[in-house]
Amino acid sequence: MENKIRAGVLTISTKGAAGLRDDESGETVQRMLEDQGIAVVRRHIVPDQLQEIADTLIAWVDEDNLPLIVTSGGTGLSPSDVTPQAMETVIDYPVPGMAEAMRAESLKKTDHAMISRAMVGVRKASLIINLPGSPRGAGENLSVILPALGHSLAKLGGDTSDCASR
Repeated sequence: MENKIRAGVLTISTKGAAGLRDDESGETVQRMLEDQGIAVVRRHIVPDQLQEIADTLIAWVDEDNLPLIVTSGGTGLSPSDVTPQAMETVIDYPVPGMAEAMRAESLKKTDHAMISRAMVGVRKASLIINLPGSPRGAGENLSVILPALGHSLAKLGGDTSDCASR
């Protein structure tokens, strides 16, 4: 398929970046995206460092023109969890409904979902989605928004057709 959506999967993990932990969440996300026909063309691990996260997101949007970037990790309350702060510096605007939907579904499984600071936002014509760092959490959260992903990316790509169902 020549018109496959291209995506990047960015894992935020200091231990993963140092080679001390396998990137199971990144593997889970990549597999789920590829099962949807999305081509994962970038995959990288960065430490829990705000500037490194932001620099990677900016490069993948501004230089690589990736319409979709999915991150995992760094969305909790630990002092090292800086993914949301990095997101705030790079996005043009948030897409709160997607993050709210992920939290609402996760809350059915764990009370800890209410402390998630995961965001979804847009930079230029790219959708950036933050997921939890655990493979299970990443997969469960991504599955919540997969049904809306195609429509979201089409709209960001310039689709002007009406959104309403007939």
